[in-house]
Amino acid sequence: MTTSSRIERDSMGELQVPADALWGAQTQRAVQNFPISGTTLPSTFIAALGLVKQAACRANAALGLLAPNLARAIDAAAAEVAAGKHDAQFPIDMFQTGSGTSTNMNANEVIAHLASRHLGRAVHPNDDVNMSQSSNDVIPTTIHVSAALAVERTLLPALEHVCRVLQTKEGEVGAVVKTGRTHLMDAMPVTLGQELSGWRAQLQNGRARLQSTMPRLLALAQGGTAVGTGINAHVQFGARFCAELARLTGLHFVPSPNYFESLASQDAAVELSGQLKTIAVSLMKIANDLRWMNSGPLAGLGEIALPALQPGSSIMPGKVNPVIPEAAAMVAAQVIGYDTTITIAGQAGNFQLNVMLPVIAYDLLESIRLLANVLVALADRAIAGFTVNRERLAEALERNPILVTALNPIIGYEKGAAIAKQAYAEGRPIREVAQELTNLSAQELAKLLDPLELTRGGVKGGGSPGG
Repeated sequence: MTTSSRIERDSMGELQVPADALWGAQTQRAVQNFPISGTTLPSTFIAALGLVKQAACRANAALGLLAPNLARAIDAAAAEVAAGKHDAQFPIDMFQTGSGTSTNMNANEVIAHLASRHLGRAVHPNDDVNMSQSSNDVIPTTIHVSAALAVERTLLPALEHVCRVLQTKEGEVGAVVKTGRTHLMDAMPVTLGQELSGWRAQLQNGRARLQSTMPRLLALAQGGTAVGTGINAHVQFGARFCAELARLTGLHFVPSPNYFESLASQDAAVELSGQLKTIAVSLMKIANDLRWMNSGPLAGLGEIALPALQPGSSIMPGKVNPVIPEAAAMVAAQVIGYDTTITIAGQAGNFQLNVMLPVIAYDLLESIRLLANVLVALADRAIAGFTVNRERLAEALERNPILVTALNPIIGYEKGAAIAKQAYAEGRPIREVAQELTNLSAQELAKLLDPLELTRGGVKGGGSPGG
């Protein structure tokens, strides 16, 4: 912005505004009132707000409320905002009035300024751009629209991508058998394919949870105006608006079945945040499993080697760290924290309006963005490229005393426990000790204790109890 200024006016009087700013007096008041974080609402929210203004303009024009030339000017200006051409003209801090009125008026003023240029005469931000609308339905609507678009365009594709990468990796290393672990202690064998399939199922369930939330996210508050009664809006405005927005986005938006609920609460946003938190929990689990499996390479588990991406220490030469899983774990922690904020903000509906809408918008969109980005990074820069230390896995399997569990149906739990304890104490393979303490032959034990067979479950039979 230049140092020169111009005079703008609103219902509270005159105010100096930067000469080259597209905004007006109400935006400028908000800039001055909220020098709090220096963080503005995300560009994805501003783009969705442009779409909301564009759809509202088209609905008003279709209902005969806006003259065609005025509607065309507003439509073109809103489209520019939706395309991200004027993001720098939205300077208001995310910590602002709880209804988001300042951001709604910021959009109205910017669009009015641009439309005035298109039309060649003054366009009013309230009477023209904000026709049939209130901040109280525009901002809740924009939260839903921006989140729905972000989920559809970034997060769902990211989840699908990481699931495909996992499935490919299962095909590459799925038959490798390793020691399973419960309580971080040796347990019965599993294949790497089985382990990876568990991760994949977690993320597929996360995707399904997101999809189950979408119908409530696609139901919009627009048309409820100030308190849910629809004051100053045409009775058909809500339905027309959703039809126009659906044409603009390709998503099947519908009017909320109850505007009072949609203005007074943010339950759909809280629900979506809960689904994002669940994905974050899954992500944390997968990231930490990868870190444990990669640990070492000598003093840790050393089951896999993640791709070496960068030096790991400023003092220890040759050290390489699992940087992508660490980044993923931090994203997961951030999203879980955002969910706590959204939960607290979601209950801040006092009578007919929630008054923590901007922080809900910011945290929800940041959660979606961070998850989508880090899932792709985890898939491409960690999962796709890790290699398996087959010798290390085979050695650990050979010495795993818990394999004796497979003999329980034949020799009983107590005898099995004695064999396991002796094998562990003496550092000997379980087969050797079992052959000494039972009447089972080496061939029978080889069959009964085959790690790959043990990953397939079921009782194998054979032998006699107490032998």
